[in-house]
Amino acid sequence: MAVKKKTSAAAPPAVLSPRALGRATLERQLLLRRTVMSAEDAVRHLVGLQAQNTKPPYYQLLARLEGFEPAELAALMESRDVVRIVTLRSTVHTHTADDALTLRPLVQEARDRELRMFRKRLVGVDLDRLRDLSRTYVEQAPRTPKEIRERLLVEWPDADPQALSTAARCLLPLVQITPRGVWGRSGQVALTTAEQWLAAPSAPVPAPDGTVLRYLAAFGPASVRDMQAWAGLTRLREVFERLRPRLVTFRDENGVELFDLPDAPRPAEDTPAPPRFLPEFDNVLLGHADRTRVIPPPLKGRNGVGNQAYGSVLVDGFLAAIWRLEPGGGGAPTAVTVQELRPFTAAERDDVTDEAVALLSVMTKEAPDGAGDGVRFAPFIDFDR
Repeated sequence: MAVKKKTSAAAPPAVLSPRALGRATLERQLLLRRTVMSAEDAVRHLVGLQAQNTKPPYYQLLARLEGFEPAELAALMESRDVVRIVTLRSTVHTHTADDALTLRPLVQEARDRELRMFRKRLVGVDLDRLRDLSRTYVEQAPRTPKEIRERLLVEWPDADPQALSTAARCLLPLVQITPRGVWGRSGQVALTTAEQWLAAPSAPVPAPDGTVLRYLAAFGPASVRDMQAWAGLTRLREVFERLRPRLVTFRDENGVELFDLPDAPRPAEDTPAPPRFLPEFDNVLLGHADRTRVIPPPLKGRNGVGNQAYGSVLVDGFLAAIWRLEPGGGGAPTAVTVQELRPFTAAERDDVTDEAVALLSVMTKEAPDGAGDGVRFAPFIDFDR
């Protein structure tokens, strides 16, 4: 009688705690230690820097790169090696020129979805004509959003002005030209197409596979929903399934399946994580649907109200405070104010102070009065009382 051979069941995927997930993400986000890397390579590795305001990209690199000087990123802006363009989650990001030409077509699905929300305010508007007219207008010379609205109103005087300019932004890959976004300079938003600014054609819509792998390299381990939240895209499950043979899987403590690159770093959860000052809307805080790897559940929403966000301070790898620069005469910062969201230990306060002083020294390097009067701690507020 033949003996039936027993087959051993595959071991269940390892479960990763929020702390373990956080350490993995911080490592890939260059936040466990400052890295020797060029600003351009860092922007590429991080798949862009959230840039809804002009200063945050500089703060993001200050927190991540050894010896970073804002002039380095400013030079990349002026040479057009990096640009400001609406991509992920319908928000402005700083991307390398190559990514601007490839990521923007990839997320066009989300721009089309955004445009449908405004369609009732564009009755009678021929969107193909709007796209062509807008392209010609902004490629003749960079235009402000107000100028674009006024030009389009000539063609469609009964349409909603804001909906017209939104339609142009959704239909075209518009970049914000310099000096907007250049450190130490100012300039209103003026727009032209990525193709015109970079003297190169946009790429055909790429398969999302490569971007999924890059996302995992910078944000993993992560779920399908995490990637979709980061990119503002939908229906990515089939892409992950296609890539499954090249990936490893885990589970979070709620049983959600997480994907990762086999050789990506996953440090032990007790790996030290030094304090880091991050700007509002840093992608490490927004790059997942489940953000508990960096934001403790009791502090959810504490670093922002509506669309108003504050700078975030990570302590031991988790959100623990918010911060702001205090302007002095002429607008130059004179101090960093830290508002604790949980009580700090004496050692944590010392470490946060050191990091704040380092930040302030860069912010005030060209200020006439030097580094100002240092670091201030606002009293801890117990939100649950």
